Amino acid sequence: MTARDTVEVLLADHGTTYAAEAGIRLRNTPQPLYQLLVLSDLLSARIRASVAVAAARALFAHGMRSPRRMAAATWQQRVDALGEGGYRRYDERTATQLGVGAQLLLDDYGGDLRRLREEAHGDLDALRAGLRRTPGIGPAGADIFVREVQAVWPETAPYVDGKALLGAERLGLPTSPAQLAGLAELAASPRPARQAGRGEPMDGHGIAVLAAALVRAALDKHIVDDVRAHA
Repeated sequence: MTARDTVEVLLADHGTTYAAEAGIRLRNTPQPLYQLLVLSDLLSARIRASVAVAAARALFAHGMRSPRRMAAATWQQRVDALGEGGYRRYDERTATQLGVGAQLLLDDYGGDLRRLREEAHGDLDALRAGLRRTPGIGPAGADIFVREVQAVWPETAPYVDGKALLGAERLGLPTSPAQLAGLAELAASPRPARQAGRGEPMDGHGIAVLAAALVRAALDKHIVDDVRAHA
């Protein structure tokens, strides 16, 4: 069993970003970028990822898909939507954070996270620090956002956070982000794989998908066992 075999089996069953699972059509435009920020906030809490995804879907289904709509919603409307998604343990605090964070984003960046991207000038530490100014977004939330946004912000790639690296380790894969990005490209290429030219820009989509799958492997031992059995 090669590392490429392992990655191909993992991606076949678990190769979906959390943004896609939450119904976010991620593009470099303000609304889906904001939705990813909301999802990152929800996923960073000590709660099952499936519940966080369901809560994000519920918020978006109730119209809270942009910072302006989130800020305009009442606190109770946010609480109710979170509860509908099963996000009850932290619903009241999170409802407050979402409202304050939406207004902060409107005040600081006109609701457009691309302005934060421009402000960071490709510096990941600056980007993560900017994200962490949002209430509810700590180190874990910033990691989640960058891990997923690399699909459309290629200058952040390859970004593999600690949780994804744990999944890679459990599957016996390399723990170098560059090597994992190479495996993601190999898994997406027909055999024999095309060799990327020197200096070719990194495509962040493949590593974003692999990183999400690796996080799932870190969170669920059954995924690791299943991949090893079929690779």
